[in-house]
Amino acid sequence: MTGNVAPRIGGNPAPARRPAGVVTRVELTWIEKRIEHWIRFGHITDEQILNHKHRIVSFAPGNIFAFARWAANDYGTIISRIDIVRAVAPGTPYQTLPFVRPGGDILLKVSGWPKVERVLQAVDAIEALDIDPVDVAPNYWRHVHNRLTVVQEPRSYTRTQHHAWRLRQRAEP
Repeated sequence: MTGNVAPRIGGNPAPARRPAGVVTRVELTWIEKRIEHWIRFGHITDEQILNHKHRIVSFAPGNIFAFARWAANDYGTIISRIDIVRAVAPGTPYQTLPFVRPGGDILLKVSGWPKVERVLQAVDAIEALDIDPVDVAPNYWRHVHNRLTVVQEPRSYTRTQHHAWRLRQRAEP
């Protein structure tokens, strides 16, 4: 490997490696129709495959990602949840979250399939605008969380809102 070019694995570029301790790690499990943990969006910086059912993915500080969890037993679904989290820098305060080490800045946290489905629809709507959900204003995810918590419909994210967020980012020191 030379420079910043990542090796290709299965036709896709491998995530760039970061030094240990500077990333947020998320433990993913996939046991079909029993335990399904996955990343809906986010820029993975590293991936460690433990076996065919378990892997650990890492995110650089400041990166926003969606972590979905679903589990069932013989009687049906026992958990359905999605968290939108901002990876934290070392020494930064954070909230703990199962399967996320050390934790993160939780922007959205919902459980129950109707609310999870509504968040997934919001993500799809953002992607339909050709906007990467990673780049969405963190306050929008908080808005979605708050509205769903009180059983209200969240407002749609707009290109104008996104443009204003990007300008604000450039203006802040």
